[in-house]
Amino acid sequence: MAEVRVTDRNGGSSTLNADSGRPLMEALRDAANLNLQGTCGGAMSCGTCHVYIQQAWNDKLPAKSDDEQMMLEAIADLVEVRPTSRLSCQIEITDALSGIEVEIAPEV
Repeated sequence: MAEVRVTDRNGGSSTLNADSGRPLMEALRDAANLNLQGTCGGAMSCGTCHVYIQQAWNDKLPAKSDDEQMMLEAIADLVEVRPTSRLSCQIEITDALSGIEVEIAPEV
């Protein structure tokens, strides 16, 4: 289990416990107060699980796949995409990520 520190769309902060081996998106989606959709269930076809990763943690994650990068580029006309933007469905929770800091991006 990993601790995830989350900043919501209103600037509020909370801490979640996320099960290792599952996508970060599932923990964020299942938290009732965060309003993260994850509409496509991890297929990288909607961008509704878009988050900003705190820079120190971003450098510890695997690189974005070409498909993830293409989806982020596709939603860039609708929301701000930053260098630390990620689709949370593509981040697998591990014990090594305990303490990761994420900000929920604006809705697509």
